[in-house]
Amino acid sequence: MVGLGRAVVAATLAVAVLVARGERPLPPRRVWGRLVIVVLGVVVGFPLFTALALRELGAVHSAVIVGVLPAATAVAAVARAGERPTGGFWLATLGGFAAALVFAITQGVAGPGLADGFVLLAVAGAAFGYAEGGALARDYGGWRVICWALIIAAPMLGPVVAARAVTHGLSAGPVAWLGFGYVTVVSMFLGFFAWYHGLALSGVARVGQVQLIQPLLTLAWSAALLGERIGGWTIVAALAVLACAAATQRSRIQRVRPTAPPMGRLSARRASSRAGAG
Repeated sequence: MVGLGRAVVAATLAVAVLVARGERPLPPRRVWGRLVIVVLGVVVGFPLFTALALRELGAVHSAVIVGVLPAATAVAAVARAGERPTGGFWLATLGGFAAALVFAITQGVAGPGLADGFVLLAVAGAAFGYAEGGALARDYGGWRVICWALIIAAPMLGPVVAARAVTHGLSAGPVAWLGFGYVTVVSMFLGFFAWYHGLALSGVARVGQVQLIQPLLTLAWSAALLGERIGGWTIVAALAVLACAAATQRSRIQRVRPTAPPMGRLSARRASSRAGAG
């Protein structure tokens, strides 16, 4: 319910936003294949596998593993978004990754298990979902990309969520429902408006490194909300990670693959060609 139900509810918000803005609810056919990658990565993969993992892992443990997401996003940016970071960028990225590993040691994270595998699958899904969505957002806008992805996913996820609700019920406390509302409205919907817009503006690889601070923020909130303890080594690791994140923002990244023309430009070209043919 937490992993997939959020997308089903967010899909209703997506339809409402598109209709209110006078947009069509379904995307152009030419981008459906690319949107499927976004769906599998950030609508299904990341939410579902993190939900499965967090049944067994604490916030500290899972946050450390998610520390590899910035490096994975950079790799996906090369593969899917046509970006070519410099050597300095990769050096800073590896530095952030190393800081996350050192942090894992200081936190006493145990050896890998099944739940760790779920987190790694979530990281892989998010990396490619971010890269593909960021590339699409250059042409269509981040808010359209996530709205379209949610609407495409809803017919597949709706029956699964409904069956789960009928079989196991929807009994939960107010805190759980508040959390579900947050991951639905913010994490699965509104957050992507800003995230994909940022990826489109400054590049998937560079902006993706901002995620280096995500484990630190996760730990801060886990301490505030869940009472988990943060030690001195955590602060040292935090400063190292922040320094690496800042270094990646100063690196130059080249885009070598042109993106598809925006919808408005395509329409203008088609109208011009038709006029010329006439």
